[in-house]
This record gives sequence, structure tokens and C-alpha cells, in this order.
Amino acid sequence: MTDTQNSKTWQVGTLTYTLTGLIALFCWLLWGDFAWSLKERAVLPVAQLTLKHFHSSDTFNGVVTGSLPYALSMLLCPIISYRSDRHRGPWGRRLPFLMVMAPIAALAMASLALCPMLGRWLHQALGSHSPGLFPVSLFFFGLFWTLFEIANLPVYVVFNALINDVVPSHFIGRFYGLFRAVSLLAGILFNYWLLGKSDACVANETLETYFLWIFTGMGSIYGIGFILMSLKVKEGAYPPPPAPEANHPGGFIAASRRYLRECFSNPYYRWLFIAFALGTVAPLPVNTFSLFYAKSLNLDMAAYGKYIAITYVVSLSISYGLGILADRFHPLRMGMASLALYAAVMLWGGVFATTPTTFAIAFILHGVLSGCFFTTTASLGQRLFPRAAYAQFASALSIVISIACMVVPLAMGRLLDFSGHTYRLTFIAGAGLAVIGLAASIVLHRKFMALGGPQYYCAPE
Repeated sequence: MTDTQNSKTWQVGTLTYTLTGLIALFCWLLWGDFAWSLKERAVLPVAQLTLKHFHSSDTFNGVVTGSLPYALSMLLCPIISYRSDRHRGPWGRRLPFLMVMAPIAALAMASLALCPMLGRWLHQALGSHSPGLFPVSLFFFGLFWTLFEIANLPVYVVFNALINDVVPSHFIGRFYGLFRAVSLLAGILFNYWLLGKSDACVANETLETYFLWIFTGMGSIYGIGFILMSLKVKEGAYPPPPAPEANHPGGFIAASRRYLRECFSNPYYRWLFIAFALGTVAPLPVNTFSLFYAKSLNLDMAAYGKYIAITYVVSLSISYGLGILADRFHPLRMGMASLALYAAVMLWGGVFATTPTTFAIAFILHGVLSGCFFTTTASLGQRLFPRAAYAQFASALSIVISIACMVVPLAMGRLLDFSGHTYRLTFIAGAGLAVIGLAASIVLHRKFMALGGPQYYCAPE
């Protein structure tokens, strides 16, 4: 696909947009992004509070909300992405997959509301054989959360591939800046007004009622959001797909070999996967355990929620500007600068964040700087991957990220349990991952410049 721009219209492949059409496209895609971002901004904090109410260990929390879902979904994302790149149908090559996976994810999210009820029922049914109310409740929580992530992560991969197909590349950085802004607005609303109430509901044993409305409500918004977006966004025509190896004897093996060869044989893409994955997981130690860190310092959850809201307000105010900078200076370079700043601040936090005040400073800076990385590098795949096989390469990246996301929360949880819950280690771990990611990014940048740099880059096939 190529895209051209003139004074009145913008073109992507066979799609042509007027200014009005482009605004409408942005609005519908932003609505889909809002539905997805509710999981990160609202559902995940409530889930972590609930896990603590069920007396889960840090290791269990790291496995359920971090490692296990990625372990399962990394098997699905490559298959779905590979099929999506090669699918041709009346609705396009992306939208049919979204229409199938998004309702499954929404249903699984809504099913989380049943965990306290099902846990109590199974506990009573097992009688003296029950391991306890909390363990059986954790079983149901882990089951529904894993089902949700299995469907949710492929949705996000295909959704980003849809953006690559329908958004003019001239606006891609600014578009992701708007994405970031919408996501942050959802986070501000939840964390400023509702997180403290969520903690109170859990503490006051009104968990079952709260579960009912928060998870069914978020599940409904998620499902309706993606379905409406899929009905309103239109895909263009695509070139014929490559030969369908999977339709021949031994085709699945041939397709798998082709997938691995195309995605991982070139050292350039291997460095890209490593650098981006390390930058992505660098904030994960803090993100996974910051709520427990705050509780260990006796920080009120209402105050904790307001700190997150402050982070989001700052990030919101700079998100569109960061998108412009990514378009102007390139996402790779902006990501490198973000990682360098993040590593320095996290090292400071690892040494000095021992009081609620110093924790708040380090935590807010953590959120702002990690947000800078995610905002500025959001369009990195669109800039560096082969456009015709974008979903395939994005899924290969998701495999590497999934492996990192499996290892980091589990390793961090084990380290925290072993250290007696010394949560300052999360800042130190984040700094270390950022430094390694920066080193890998420097190698990647050298290879990127050898391929033509920002002006003349051509993705190697």
C-alpha cells in the first residue's frame, strides 16, 4: 500500500478520505481504543484489589495477571495474525476477526462478576474437602481472567493491524497520540473518583455487589465498543494473498516454517523485537506491584488513585505533542530518549522511595515517562515492519513481548516474596530493563540508518 496526500483528500490503498471522513474514522477507531483501554485503566486495578482480598501471594498475582495469559495467547496471536494477513472477504481481512474475538473477551470479562458467588457455591459444595473459600474463589478468578486475556490480546494485535491498513501514514504518530489521550481520560475518571471507592467496597465486604456492576459494565462497554467500531469502519481492497500453504498436505508445518523464516531470520527484525520488548516490559515490575507497594507504605487508596490521575493528566497534556514529535523525529529516536530518562528516574526511586512522599514522586514520574515511551513508539511497527505483512510481524513481536511478560511478573513476584516484600526492588528492576532496552535500541538504530534512515527507509523483506 502507498498513501498520498493532497490539499483535500488522503489515500491509503484503495481508501480515500476527505477531512470529514478522516475525522469520522478517527472517532470510531478511538471509540474502539477506549473500549480496550478500560481493561488496563479500570478493570486491572479492581482485579488486583480483589486478588489481595482473596489473600493471593505476589507470585500468584504475577502469574494470573501477567505470565499465564501471555503464555496462552502467544500461541493464538501468530495464528490469527497470519490468517488475518491472508484473509480476503466482503468485510475485509481484519474486521471479521474482531467481530469474533471481541464478544468472547467481553463475555469473559463480565463472567468475572460471578467469582465470589461461584467461589462460595463450590466451597459449600465441597464441604470438608474444600481448600477454603478464598482458594476456590481464586480458581474461578484465574479461569475467567485467563479466558479474557486469550481473547483480548489477539483483539489488540488485529486492531492495530486494522489501524495500519486504514489510517494514512502521514497522521499515524498523531493518531496514536490521540489514542493515548483517550486512554488516559478513561484512567483519570476511574482513578480519581473510583479507585478509593473500589478499595472501600472490597474492605467492607461489599465485593459481590461491586463485582457485579464493574465487570458486567466494563464487559458491556468493551463488547459494544468493538462491535460498533467494526460496523462503522470500512476496509479497502487488498492485493491477492500469498500462496495458501496450509491448504496442502503438511501445509501447517510449511506455513509455520515460512512464518518463522520471514519474521525471525533477519537480524534486523530480531534486534527490533528485543529492543521494543525490553522497552515495553521495563515498567512492568512497577505496574504489577505498585498497588501493593503503596499499601506497604500505608498509603490511602484514594490518594494512590489521585496520584495515578495526576500521572494521566500530565500524560494527557503532552500526548498529542509527543505524537507530533514522533512523526517529526521518528518513533525509534523518541523511544530511546524516553528509555534513558526512565532508567535514570527509576534508579532514583529504587534508592529513595521509602516514604509515601518519595514513592509518590517516583511513581508519578514512572507513569509519565513510561507513557512517553508507549506514546512515541506506538507507530514504530507501522514505520519499520513490511506493510503488506504488518499483522504477521506484529504477532511475532507479540510472541517476544509475551515471553518477556511471562517471565518478568513471575520473577518479580518470586523476588518480592523472597525479599520479604521489598517493593523498592520494582524500581530497580525497571531501571535495569530500561538500560538493556536502550542498549538494544542503539544497535537497532544503527541498522535502521544503514537501511536508509527516516527519509529513505525500506523495510527488508
